[in-house]
Amino acid sequence: MDLRPRKKQIQFISGFTQAEVEKMENLLNESREQVCDAEICKKLAKMFTRSKGRAGKPIVKWTEVQAWFQNRLACDLSKDNSAEANQKLPDITEGCSLNKANESSHIPKGQKDPVLSDLEFEARSSKDGAWYDIDTFFSHRFLNTEQPEALVRFVGFEPGEDEWVNVRKAIRERSVALEDSECNKVRVGDLILCFQEGKNQAKYLEAHVIEIQKRFHDIRGCRCLFGIRYTCDDTKETVRLRRLCVRPSILGRP
Repeated sequence: MDLRPRKKQIQFISGFTQAEVEKMENLLNESREQVCDAEICKKLAKMFTRSKGRAGKPIVKWTEVQAWFQNRLACDLSKDNSAEANQKLPDITEGCSLNKANESSHIPKGQKDPVLSDLEFEARSSKDGAWYDIDTFFSHRFLNTEQPEALVRFVGFEPGEDEWVNVRKAIRERSVALEDSECNKVRVGDLILCFQEGKNQAKYLEAHVIEIQKRFHDIRGCRCLFGIRYTCDDTKETVRLRRLCVRPSILGRP
């Protein structure tokens, strides 16, 4: 089974309402050590599903609630580590002045590189071509081709799944989800990520928007349809906004 959880998958695809997020935030502040307990998550999921605010929305799975808590705890830990760090990780997008030998610039055992300021990043896995949120940058190296690579761990992954990723071709600022009211920011030709969830797999794949069918919004939110073409195999699909994540630059559009 190759189910790889991500922050975007839990926070946006599952579609928690603002009230539900606030409820989980309050519980997180009250008892950080118990919120991931299965029984607590099951009770929350049942309460959310039966609430009036979820009318017309998908049911909430207790595993989604648990994953939300786990990812929030991981994010908080990452921020704590960042605040304690005395220096920042070199700018990976430029390669910086890393050692251009065929060796990695190792970090002392048991320590992590500080995260890049307040930005969050994602990387394309060479295993399946999907994009995943980066939890930690561990080390860097230059190959004989002078292509910089970074050793990263994806959010929700185990240490044994750390990957060396090409910095210039497969690492970028994290894609973001849009609110229902922001669907007009998406345009034909945009490069996006589309969420795919199968029986044994959940991942984000890169695609281009090739068609947009504008629809009136209702109580369920955005009902517009987006025709996309996946870059990996040129297959097409029509999806709704909730399955899409866009490049951060799109947020600045009028």
